[in-house]
Amino acid sequence: MARQAVQLIHDNLLEAYKHGDNMQARRNMLSAAYKAGVAFTRSYVGYVHAIAHSLGGRYGIPHGLANAIILPHMLRTYGEAAAPKLADLARMAGIAPATAQDSLAAEAFIDWVDRMNAALGIPEYVTGIRRSDIPQMATHADAEANPLYSVPLLMDRLELEHMYEVIAGGMFEGEN
Repeated sequence: MARQAVQLIHDNLLEAYKHGDNMQARRNMLSAAYKAGVAFTRSYVGYVHAIAHSLGGRYGIPHGLANAIILPHMLRTYGEAAAPKLADLARMAGIAPATAQDSLAAEAFIDWVDRMNAALGIPEYVTGIRRSDIPQMATHADAEANPLYSVPLLMDRLELEHMYEVIAGGMFEGEN
């Protein structure tokens, strides 16, 4: 279901966004949402979701927006641990050639996520994070994600704190 959702998203998201009257693209995105929902209720979600929850709870950032901003940063952080699965998705969706090395195909997939975010007007970083809030948010994200979430790379609270710095782009509320 997850693979089918990725294929549908790849093939339809930008079309549905740019041409809201395209009912087939919208139906396909509805199907993608359903398939993704079924997939993550069976395999759980990951750190992207846990960090997004903490940002929503602390700052009121919409959950989908937070997930979209965090996703490419977290995928890059996962690195080689996630490369085979991301490469598989990239090849399946036609983002990378069938013969591409895993690391290159995985990077192509992440680059596609970045391009989609840009095309949809999604910012690269989360603004307004206060450095002083990070330890508590990381503690909450760690408690939510560990040990239930299936992730390619386990992180501890300190590594999660670093992820908040990454998704803030090093810019924190109240600092110059």
